[in-house]
This record gives sequence, C-alpha cells and structure tokens, in this order.
Amino acid sequence: MKLNIVILDSYTSIGRSSECCQTCLDNLVVNNEDNTGSDGLSWDGLKELGALTVYDRTRPEDTVQRAKDAEIVLTNKVLLGRQEIEQLPKLKYIGVLATGYNVVDLEAARERGIIVTNVPAYSTESVAQMVFSHLLTVTNHTERYASLNRKGQWTASPDFCYWETPLTELAGKIFGIIGLGNIGQRVAAIANAFGMKVLAFTSKPADQLPSYIGKRAMDELLAESDIVSLHCPLTPATKHLINRQTLQMMKPTAILINTGRGPLVNDQDVADALNGNRLKAFCADVLTEEPPKADNPLLSCKNAYITPHIAWASLEARIRLVAIAVGNVKAFAAGSPINVVS
Repeated sequence: MKLNIVILDSYTSIGRSSECCQTCLDNLVVNNEDNTGSDGLSWDGLKELGALTVYDRTRPEDTVQRAKDAEIVLTNKVLLGRQEIEQLPKLKYIGVLATGYNVVDLEAARERGIIVTNVPAYSTESVAQMVFSHLLTVTNHTERYASLNRKGQWTASPDFCYWETPLTELAGKIFGIIGLGNIGQRVAAIANAFGMKVLAFTSKPADQLPSYIGKRAMDELLAESDIVSLHCPLTPATKHLINRQTLQMMKPTAILINTGRGPLVNDQDVADALNGNRLKAFCADVLTEEPPKADNPLLSCKNAYITPHIAWASLEARIRLVAIAVGNVKAFAAGSPINVVS
C-alpha cells in the first residue's frame, strides 16, 4: 500500500538539503525554495513508501490543511494537539523527529489508535560534547584570546605570553550531574576522563552506578559541586528546578550548565545570581522560550554563555536522526512499529 507522507518542519530536523531544490524529485514537494545547504541530507529513504511532501516550516494555522490527506505525519516542533488530530481523519502515524515528544497530544492519539514514535539517543555524543565546549569556554576563554590576537594584542605584548582572565584546570574539580540518562551518563564518563570527581542526583541505585560516580541528594550535590550540569527531563516537578532557593545552595564560584530543557531554570533568578556574583557562570544551549524575546535577562547579563539550541545539530547527529526516523516509518509500514511512545 502506498502511503501519503507529510513532513511539517524538515528544516528544524535536518537543516536544508541542496538536493531538494536542485533536482526537484518527482514525488517530493519542497516549499521555501531557499534550501541551499550542501550536507546532502534528504528524506529519500521514504520515497519508496509513497507520495512524500516536505515543508521546511509550517505555521500553526497551516498544519491541518497541509496534513489533511496524510496517513503519516512527521514533525519536530509543529504541534499536533487534540484539535489538530481530530481534524486529520486519515492519520495513522505520527513520527516525532526528536527525542522529546511533548509536541503531540498522546492521549488524543491513543484514542484514535494513532501510533506515535520518537527518535531516541541520536544526539547523545553531540550534546555531551557541547557541555564541555561550554565548560572550556568558561575555564580557558579560547575564543576570547583568539579574538584579541586578531586585533594584534599578542604582537604588542612585551612578553612571550599574556593572560587577563583566570585559567582553570578541571582535574580535581567536582562535577555534579542532575539526571543520569544516556546523555548524563556520557557526560559523567567525559568528566571522569578529565580527572574530575563525578556526583549524580539520580533515581538509579547507587550499586548500579559506575565506580567513579557518587550518588548524592539534590541539596548535597548543589552544595558540593564546582560544576552542575542539567540532564533531567522537563516535568511539572523539575520545572524551575534551579531557582533562587536552589541557587543559594550552590557555591558562588560554581558553573551551571543547561543543555537539557530551558524551563529547568528560572531565567530571572539565574540572571540575578550572575549579576549579584552568587554564581560564576551560566552556560546554556536552551532557553525557556525559543527563539527568546529580546528582553530575556540571560542575553545581556554578565557571564552568561548562550548558544542557539545547536547541541543536537552536528552533521553526524542529524544523519542518525534521519536514519532512525526513516527506520521508524518503515517498521510501522511493515506492521512492526518501533520506538513507540504512545
């Protein structure tokens, strides 16, 4: 059986593929013809299953119209709530092009017998790498010195070297991890390789943890750690986990890193702690609202290092995402769905 497949927001999943706009494949409809990427990523693996329509982005008001005839819809950030699902009578499968699947109303999908899948663990290595990219930015200031040297500061130096910031060695520091899933465990292994003492707040039993990870209660971890990295899921219980009260438990010399979910921290409370010298630095690849409003306090306060939600976006991770997503659809079409979250 040939299926009608619609991808609602390809750009936010894999970026732009030059192949799409250059060859205009017969059964691939691509909107927004400014696709100029050269990484070769595409959704060709789905073509054998039926008609494929790919949109770079979809506005909320266009979702139902674009998906109305689809049996299969793939989405990253485009919401498929109860209202949308009830208006899509042909829909049988929703593939979330990410690990988190809060963009889909799972209850509404279950009521209709719609299978929902996600793409687990595709970005573990890339996100863990970003954690330490941020950390090394704070401790070594590599980009700062590279920028100064482009302006001639080293050539004007009277000595063979110069530095104007503290330079910090990571070995021996205490690295606290909140949430010990795939990414948290990988971060722990890298921190251990740097020679740091690793602590974790986790539901896993202490006797099931690697020997280099010490289990701690939340208040103990916050009080002991020189670096705190957030890797827990966003739930009602973890929203604003880092707030004015928990920040007061941390060392004023501590570095806080968030590559998990933006709302794990209270933006204003973190900004206040930075500006009040109660926190050394805040590194984040995620914010509460994305893209952030111009008045977000973390964009302008001192010692905040913010990247635009790119930890997942290495080419290698996006290739894995596509491969897993296509595999999910093919498994569903074959009657044996995998990575089901519904």
